[in-house]
Amino acid sequence: MTITLRPATGADLMAVGALHQRSRVAAYSSFLPAQSLADPTPEAMGRYWVERWAWERDTHRMTVAERAGRLAGFSYLGPDDEGDPDTGLLNAIHLEPAEQGRGVGRALMVDVLDAMRARAWRRAVLWVLRDNAHARAFYERGGWTSTGIEREEHIGTALTPQIRYTRPL
Repeated sequence: MTITLRPATGADLMAVGALHQRSRVAAYSSFLPAQSLADPTPEAMGRYWVERWAWERDTHRMTVAERAGRLAGFSYLGPDDEGDPDTGLLNAIHLEPAEQGRGVGRALMVDVLDAMRARAWRRAVLWVLRDNAHARAFYERGGWTSTGIEREEHIGTALTPQIRYTRPL
């Protein structure tokens, strides 16, 4: 079946939040404790996206992927978090767990890179969890390389090391 990409609307955000939570649990459960992934709930994650979208919709772009009319994944991009005007930040690509390996992530990545080029950014960056080998391999296949810069952020109660990746546009 065909994957359809379209700009997200406010009506999508609660479903995006629920998908985001399912995606996190599926992707991170092999290296993060279940307790850290139990919160936020899917509803709380939806409210998070509603709030975030209210503040960032003028500067950021969310795209949803659908297969047979059902939400299959989403991407979120915006300006670089370090303020470089020539750089765009890929904030997120998350998929419905059953969509892993079915082309949705690749379609969203191609769309993200095209959108960044359309904004005249010359470089793209992202943060990926250091222990998420699957995601790191996905980005590396797409031409992303580690910058060697790391940071730590919490997911629930777990402090998670993250690595910054980059690629030219």
